Amino acid sequence: MSSHQDKITYESLLEGNKIWVAETLKADPTFFDELSAGQAPPILWIGCSDSRVPANQITNTMPGDIFVHRNIANVVTHTDMNLLSVLDYSVNVLKVKHIIVCGHYGCGGVNAALGTKQVGLIDNWLRNIKDVYRTHEREMGTIKDPARRSDRLVELNAIEGANNVMNTSIVQNAWASGQELAVHAWVYSLKTGLIKDMEVSASSADGLPDVFKMETE
Repeated sequence: MSSHQDKITYESLLEGNKIWVAETLKADPTFFDELSAGQAPPILWIGCSDSRVPANQITNTMPGDIFVHRNIANVVTHTDMNLLSVLDYSVNVLKVKHIIVCGHYGCGGVNAALGTKQVGLIDNWLRNIKDVYRTHEREMGTIKDPARRSDRLVELNAIEGANNVMNTSIVQNAWASGQELAVHAWVYSLKTGLIKDMEVSASSADGLPDVFKMETE
């Protein structure tokens, strides 16, 4: 643990909140009045729970700009009611214009999925990432360097997550109704601070495999 983290306590969090409020009001006396009036974020961010990947900070955005859902290794599955509820609300109520699935290199969840050691309850969650590996087993088998193999699975997991978002009835119904909505896959580097666009964006169901296309109302 760093010396900075050693200084973080329960009390210091509350004190930090007071300092942040004072500094924010000094810069903009109306900030909290406007913030409390409602939210209309243009972005839904589906990211990893890793404490080093905060959506607002790494995109230089403000509170109110990004609606956020985070879980271990930014997994997107069609049986996760928590994620689907966030997705439904963000698309149909908040009317977000972009959905970003963002992974990050050096992801502990992805690294654990690459191994065989039992970790605990999370092993069941990591099965979803093992399925991504299995889907791309031919490519993954050609990568011998462990670090490169991990990096590539991080990328593939973000891409598969974005594809799973596109395949939901929530997103396909929004597209069918003419709603402006795009889905993207990104990967963040902890070493450089930079985001890599995986260039698999979609703003309609045109490019989806037929098996995933749904009849929409």
